[in-house]
Amino acid sequence: MRNLVPVLAVLGAILALWYAAVAPMNIRGALDQAERSGAVVVPEGSAVRARTGTWALVFGNTEHLGLAYALDRPRLPTPGQVAHELWKTTGEMALNGRAMSKRSLLYHGWITLQSTFWGFLLGTTLGILGAVAIVYSRVVDMSLMPWAIISQTIPIVALAPMIIVLSSQMGIEGRGVPKAIISAYLCYFPVLVGMVKGLRSPSASQLDLLQTYSASGAQAFFKLRLPASVPYLFTSLKIGVAAALVGTIVGELPTGAISGLGARILIGDQFGTPLAIWAALVAAAVLAGALVTLLDLAQRVTLRRMGMQG
Repeated sequence: MRNLVPVLAVLGAILALWYAAVAPMNIRGALDQAERSGAVVVPEGSAVRARTGTWALVFGNTEHLGLAYALDRPRLPTPGQVAHELWKTTGEMALNGRAMSKRSLLYHGWITLQSTFWGFLLGTTLGILGAVAIVYSRVVDMSLMPWAIISQTIPIVALAPMIIVLSSQMGIEGRGVPKAIISAYLCYFPVLVGMVKGLRSPSASQLDLLQTYSASGAQAFFKLRLPASVPYLFTSLKIGVAAALVGTIVGELPTGAISGLGARILIGDQFGTPLAIWAALVAAAVLAGALVTLLDLAQRVTLRRMGMQG
């Protein structure tokens, strides 16, 4: 409960700011709709209102503010509207036995989760192997690490279409593999950096002690370096899994995919349905939170079994 109160306080502040932003964001559409229905608005005419400040419209038409919170296609929907759309495309469909319908966010979330999992697995594997190579080889350290840092300066929205085209040229069919590669691209770097830091965390005196016991390099790795890197690894994994999810969603945008949370965002944008976009965004945030929470639980269990504070 002590940890829950700050979280709820931040959530309440976000919701309050969200509700406060709805009126100025939607006021122009609300006044246009009110004018079409015969109501008196100030000033009259959409052309005149286009030259009028947003806050002047808000304070000059307070009687129409309620309409700004009830538009069918708002520029900024209310949290209640987003929650209703999310329930309609998840819980309600699940109760009706249509959880895996192509109109359900559960189905699209599952499609995104599969590519996220494979991308996370690939990125984590590459990150760990790269970290081991960097720690044990100065040549690799001087050559690989700078390129790893430089790779993160390339915008993923620019790189994603290139990966998709190259995958097609190489004869890789389907959209799952390119999405997994894009996901791994965003995931491997935090794992690489975290593992390098963790593998180098043992002090010189600890390493010298193992040498006095005539420990081999493999024994030093498995008995000292690897256990010391576990807390760093889990921290980087929690960052990496969120990045992997973002990479998968970004990878779904230029592929023309019709399934996945990224595809739902793109389709909602094309058909002008903001509620569908916001529902997919919230679903992605919930999915990311669930993945990070699972890793946090795994971290606590693992560290306790290793005799560390979880």
